[in-house]
Amino acid sequence: MAKPNYSFEKRQREIAKKKKKEEKRLKKAEAKNIPSQDAELPGNSDNITDNTGDL
Repeated sequence: MAKPNYSFEKRQREIAKKKKKEEKRLKKAEAKNIPSQDAELPGNSDNITDNTGDL
């Protein structure tokens, strides 16, 4: 019977953890960018209105 290669199995688990962590980080970054873009849009339109009022 073949001897189990524990170091290979461990490396595969580490790779899977890194991949999952990276996907989670990207998902959080994406979720963070979407609301911030929405928050910027009303601020930009208010600034445009204020600038035209100053003239």
